[in-house]
Amino acid sequence: MRLVVDSNVLFTFFWKNSVLRKILNKSTELFAPEYALEEINKHSSELIKKVSCSKSEFKKLKMDLALKVKFIPLEEYSSAFPRVLSIADRLSKKEYIEFVEDIDFFALALKIRCPIWSNDKLFKKQSKVLIFNTREIIELFDTL
Repeated sequence: MRLVVDSNVLFTFFWKNSVLRKILNKSTELFAPEYALEEINKHSSELIKKVSCSKSEFKKLKMDLALKVKFIPLEEYSSAFPRVLSIADRLSKKEYIEFVEDIDFFALALKIRCPIWSNDKLFKKQSKVLIFNTREIIELFDTL
């Protein structure tokens, strides 16, 4: 199964028994915008504290993640931004602002035609892209 994974799901890779790590052992192909790597770097200190690892261990884990998830450059999916914005038109102003913050994930999902794995409830308020939350992923892959 092919999935676009959002940043919060990617953050869980750093936990030893995360669903993401288990899914990576299944027949999956995972994608994320390159922007998600910037998010991981931005929150690296917080992640290092939460998982109680050294900077070098974190760096190794991040390299492992980058080998298992295909991080796609902006220029490969930016053409889908207008379609994403048309999806967001139906949302309230507050929801629209929040939705647009995640435009990269939706544009990538539209471009490569696959669902998104996210626990963001706002993502489910649209019908153009199939969204799976972690509970649904667990059920889908019967991983636990």
